[in-house]
Amino acid sequence: MKVLAVHPSALMYTKVFLRLEPLGLELVAGAARDAGHDVQIIDLQVETHKDYWELLESFKPDVVCFSGNYLANVPEIIDLCRATRVRYPDIFQFIGGHSVSFIARDVLALSEGAVNCILKGEGDASIGLLLRALEDGKDLLTVPGVVTMTGEGPSPVFVESLNDIRPARDLLRHRNKYFIGTLDPAASIEFARGCPWDCTFCSAWTFYGRSYRTASPTVIADELEEIKEPGIFIVDDVAFVHEEHGMAIANEIKKRGIKKEYYLETRADVLLRNKEVFKVWSEIGLSYIFIGMEAVDEEGLKQFRKRVSLDKNFEALDYARSLGLIVAINIIADPDWDRGRFEAVRQWCLEIPEIVNISVTTPYPGTEIWHKEARRLTTRDYRLFDIQHAVLPTKLPLPEFYEELVKTQQVLNTKHMGWEALKDTAGIAGRLLLKGQTNFLKMLWKFNSVFNPKLQLADHMRKARYLMPIQPDVVDSVDRKDLYVHGPGGRKTRALDDATEQFVDKTRMTEDACAADS
Repeated sequence: MKVLAVHPSALMYTKVFLRLEPLGLELVAGAARDAGHDVQIIDLQVETHKDYWELLESFKPDVVCFSGNYLANVPEIIDLCRATRVRYPDIFQFIGGHSVSFIARDVLALSEGAVNCILKGEGDASIGLLLRALEDGKDLLTVPGVVTMTGEGPSPVFVESLNDIRPARDLLRHRNKYFIGTLDPAASIEFARGCPWDCTFCSAWTFYGRSYRTASPTVIADELEEIKEPGIFIVDDVAFVHEEHGMAIANEIKKRGIKKEYYLETRADVLLRNKEVFKVWSEIGLSYIFIGMEAVDEEGLKQFRKRVSLDKNFEALDYARSLGLIVAINIIADPDWDRGRFEAVRQWCLEIPEIVNISVTTPYPGTEIWHKEARRLTTRDYRLFDIQHAVLPTKLPLPEFYEELVKTQQVLNTKHMGWEALKDTAGIAGRLLLKGQTNFLKMLWKFNSVFNPKLQLADHMRKARYLMPIQPDVVDSVDRKDLYVHGPGGRKTRALDDATEQFVDKTRMTEDACAADS
């Protein structure tokens, strides 16, 4: 069968700071190709809807699949599915990905028949089974993870081994368009999949059932040797949770003489626990490290159930600096912030050398705060669920909230990407320009055209064509197993030694809850 895999357009944040290759879609495409199908990919982050229609006409696919990893992309995906159904009524269309896995029936209902099914869970595990069922004319509801308007198939399944899957990187037509910061161009790679923690605002652990699986260091090194891009973004939710695994990958890279520059995300407590791993990685090319601090006070950390003290966060920042790493941190702005709070955060951020990103508290289906957030949503417009818009009631009038939010982001943008900051990166920008890479250089001037309080406020005034489901009633406690896409498999699904497993439990929640969710 001919299969066209589609990634939707860029979101607000990715229009400025980064543009990552659609690794998840490449893995799904690779699995479909391994199953014997003819596959192509189009990434609307770097191509247009016109390109999409031209490819449909020339390729003539039997199946079109869309990547639904982000709620804000849902309207675009549904619009494309509806229009495709009108022009090509015989094409089988389905959507997979992280976000749609939590709201499968809602998305199907909104499509009004344009979407044949949703494929929940890990798409690279089930895409071959779905395509085989289509070819053989079998009941789709025999396929793990399939959801239609008439029923639901067996529970989603995991890929048997991360060593056996390969992304179809060769199918991307514009690989030089992907970057993160000064890593331009940059490819993405997966060392491990899943997250053993359980932060209230996050749905990574609810998607994967708190599992944590790793790929073999030799397989990872093989893949790194095949990647042409000099920059590498490690997509793991928390890098190097398992010290031995991180060190083994580093040793394999050193043995083979692989020269790359790396960017990764991790937790402060993981960095402090596995200092030697990060030290070794800083010696083999790790340049950037992103730490999700989330809050600058103990009360905020408690709210997000990040059991990392402020002292530990600052200790981690100090250690990362000592390794010569460029550190970025994330702070979550709560709609309850007033002008004084914004100003305090601005001053704090200006006093530290790290790059600071500000996002906005956003309840998502699949997270605990979706069920427990007592403040009701002020909008159900999918387009606003991008962690850059306020979807909960704000203490300040909404126009003032956006003024303060963008003012804070602008101060931090000037600190790191203004003319003064450009002096520090002029050499890098010059070298990239000589190589024909302009992604990083262009982003330096794009901030004001994307982050604008009037534009963000105007986004609320647009008529919403597609509405999210109504929030469930507020509850004090949630049956955690009801949140999962992949059901929890307990300790056996986590590739962690006993000491690391104990470390995770101590840093995630109360001991009673740990025992109940082991």
